[in-house]
Formats: sequence, C-alpha cells, structure tokens
Amino acid sequence: MHQPHQPISCYVCPLCAASLQLNQSAKSYVCENNHHFDLAKEGYLNLLPVQFKHSAEPGDNKQMMQARREFLEAGYYEPMARAVTMLIDENRPERLLDLGCGEGYYSRKVETCCANPIVLHGVDIAKLAIAAAAKKQPNARLTVASANRLPYAAQYFDFVLRVFAPSDDNELRRVLKPSGLLLTVTPGPRHLWQLKQFIYAQVKEHALESVVPQGFDRIDTQRISYKITPNAQQRIALLQMTPFAWRADQSVQQAIKDAAGLEIDTDFILTLAIKTTD
Repeated sequence: MHQPHQPISCYVCPLCAASLQLNQSAKSYVCENNHHFDLAKEGYLNLLPVQFKHSAEPGDNKQMMQARREFLEAGYYEPMARAVTMLIDENRPERLLDLGCGEGYYSRKVETCCANPIVLHGVDIAKLAIAAAAKKQPNARLTVASANRLPYAAQYFDFVLRVFAPSDDNELRRVLKPSGLLLTVTPGPRHLWQLKQFIYAQVKEHALESVVPQGFDRIDTQRISYKITPNAQQRIALLQMTPFAWRADQSVQQAIKDAAGLEIDTDFILTLAIKTTD
C-alpha cells in the first residue's frame, strides 16, 4: 500500500507556482489555474513538465541505473550510509527531502535505521529511477522534478539530504524551514584514487572540506574513509557512477577489469550545515 497523499499539499505547481491540491477521485493534483498532474500507478508524482526537459529522458539511463544498483546493493557504501543515518537520527527531523534520490538507496537506509519516525520525500530528474524507488519504498513520497525547480512549498522541510547531487543554493534555502539542516556528502581527498590512476596522468586530490552553500553555516564535518575490493564487474559499475566515466575508453575499462585484487580507497566528507536566518 502506498502512503496516502494528504489533502493539504506540500507541492507547488511547476508551471505557475500555485499550490497543488489532491483530487482524490481523479488521483491527480491540480492548481487553481487548472494545471493537472496525475499520480502514477506506482504512487509517484511527475512534476517535470516537458518544456523543462533538456532531453527526452533526463537523468540516469537504464545502464547507469543498473550499474549504481549493482554496486550500492553489494554494500560497499554501507559504512558511509550508516554514518548518514546516524547524523539524521541524532537531529530527529520530521520531514526529510532526499535530493537526487535515484532509486532511493539512502532514503531506504534512513527508513530502516532511524529510530524516530520521519516523513520521507525523494526527488530526482530521472523518471525511471523514481518509478523504481516507488516500488521499493511505498511509504515515501517520490517526485520527478529538477533540483533547480523544486516543486515544494517554501519552508516545508526541516532536513535535506544531498549525496553527490547537484542542487541550487537558493532552492535549498527556500524549501528549508528556519534553522533547517542540510547534510551533504561529497568526495574526500582520496576518493576512488586507484580508479582515477587508470584514467589521469596526474591524479589530484579533492578538497578536504566541501563548500557550504551561501546562506548556511557549517556545524559538523565527518570524514569516512576505508578500502574496498570490488570484483571486476563491480569496478566497472562503480566507474559508471562517477563523473569521470566518460574519459574511460574500452582499453582503460579492460585494464580496470584485469587488475588483480585491486584495492580502492573510498573517502567521503559529510558536512552538516544549518540554514541561517534571513
């Protein structure tokens, strides 16, 4: 059973920014200007109008989704995910937005590992990913939308989770309550160092501290670092998850596959920041 969508809506129309209200009988949301958005049979809401798309199917394609799923479900990022859920649980949010949620790997961890009940929302530009997430996490409220045009009412969330996800600083501030929290996961200095050595002549370290968006103050930083030894297929899946995958031609991919017992550094920076007063 999907969590019932509430009559009092958190959503705003992506076309005119008016409040969207649920029409129970039609299973759709409608605004005062009569813009309609149907709930999908899987329970998610698509608030990415065609005129806002930059391609026919924005976001991760099926191949990229499959790679991400194979790697994450193998548990290699589990220690980082546990640290994320601990930080969230300590701060006891009521409403959390998983920004760029994909198939919902992290929000499912939050749902199963946090002791305090949280109303979970997830947003991603990839419809395929949101549809898959909705099947796996029926209690979450999942939306297809752009991070640059978040279709939520102002100050609706008290917590936003952003794992390797691009976003718009102004939109983050807009949807968070006063003193709302933003938890960002970014690559640490040595993240995937050994993979990069196959691709770049000179490998550069990431910054030790992530940049905190304008309008936020840093309140906590954690560094989570450990080594993993994925098999040949999992290494390629991991590569497909990275922004430097497009640089890896077939010979580079073969070399990554053939490297016996390759040990890879994972290195994550978790940054917790609070929204400052306007």
